[in-house]
Parts: sequence; structure tokens; C-alpha cells
Amino acid sequence: MTRLARSLRAAIFVATCLAPARDAIADPPFVAARSASSQDVVPWGPSLDERLAAIQRRVQAALAYPPLARRRRSEGTALLAFEIGADGRARGVAVAHSSGFAALDRAALRAVSAVDRLPYVYGRLEIPVRFELAARTPAVAISD
Repeated sequence: MTRLARSLRAAIFVATCLAPARDAIADPPFVAARSASSQDVVPWGPSLDERLAAIQRRVQAALAYPPLARRRRSEGTALLAFEIGADGRARGVAVAHSSGFAALDRAALRAVSAVDRLPYVYGRLEIPVRFELAARTPAVAISD
């Protein structure tokens, strides 16, 4: 299991366990949910892990690196929390954990909102959005 799959899987909690306490909590936790029987709510088709990985890929594909952040060589990972509506669009998108740069956080929010159809996952989930500049290879010195 990849590191991304482990971190996404760690964000999954049972929705029915959280439902009774939801009224007592001011901000509900940002998690993807499973049914009480710990089975996926969509018993056919791709697994939950495959759908979470597809969501991650689609958000990363829609990502546009802000030019100013690129010039400043800003890098980081923003953790976004949202739900997926019946129409496949992200709803209630918020930054659960900042990348450390406001420009990167805003770009991550725009990327999630730009994706048209996401695979359905019941409940609130968190997706890491990584901003990483390509590693440059060191210049080779040319000798005369």
C-alpha cells in the first residue's frame, strides 16, 4: 500500500459512530465515511481505495501552480476537506491543513472546484494536494 493510500485510508472513519455526537461538535471531523458494517456503501464497481486514489489524481491533474509561488520556489502540501455531492462535484471545500503558503492553498481550492465529476464517496473526506517543483539536475561543468 502506498504512502498516499495509507494516509487517505487513515482519514476514513465510520459515519454512524460520528452521527450521534455530531450535534455536540461545533465542527464535524473531515473524514471519508464507511457504513456501520465496515463495508463500502457502493458494493459494486471500484473499491473505496481506488475511488480515493482517482479523486487524488483528478485533483492533482486540475492543479495550476501559481506563477508567483513557482518563482519563489514555494512547495508544500495542502490538506483539503470536502464532501462529494450527488452530481459528482465537491461541496463544502475547505483547507483542513495549510501548505504554509496562502497562494498554494487558494490554488488547491480552485483545483478541487474545477474538477467536474468525482467518484462518489460517502461522507466528508480529506485529500492531500501536493505542490512540488520538478527537481533540477545539477549542471555539468564543461571543461576546455
